[in-house]
Amino acid sequence: MAELGIGRKFQKPTVFENHTVWDNLDLALATGRKPFKALFGLRRPADDERIEELLSIIRLGERRHDRAAYLSHGQKQWLEIGMLLAQEPKLLLVDEPAAGMTDAETEATAELLKDIAREKSVVVVEHDMAFVRSLAVKVTVLHEGSVISEGSIDHVSQDPRVIEVYLGR
Repeated sequence: MAELGIGRKFQKPTVFENHTVWDNLDLALATGRKPFKALFGLRRPADDERIEELLSIIRLGERRHDRAAYLSHGQKQWLEIGMLLAQEPKLLLVDEPAAGMTDAETEATAELLKDIAREKSVVVVEHDMAFVRSLAVKVTVLHEGSVISEGSIDHVSQDPRVIEVYLGR
């Protein structure tokens, strides 16, 4: 998928918990994993600049030296999004990014995804309609693999087919 320019982020964050935030981003960089570089930790100045940029995007600059294990659930999600961005994808597929987050983390995640969507295509699969509303984007409702409604969150939430399928009315 990465070769196609697609980055996927699943619901449960997958980060290297025993490594720092910085090291997680460094390991994810799309600069090619040459054995010599990996063994001896050689980085180009451009790599450091890219990591700094990613830390700024994902709002974890102050946590750069912390082990990923010490991050909150939401911060681990942001780190994984940063790791995806390090791969330079054209399209991000993000599954349930707000699941298990506090209200503040959910709000920050919406802002993060909106920022990323200014430069990249982002597809979010989410069941939290308040979160979807905060993204202020076009919504596509699927049922059994088919589109049953598309439009604003207000439009799809009032669509009789959506109400029937998801609310059983």
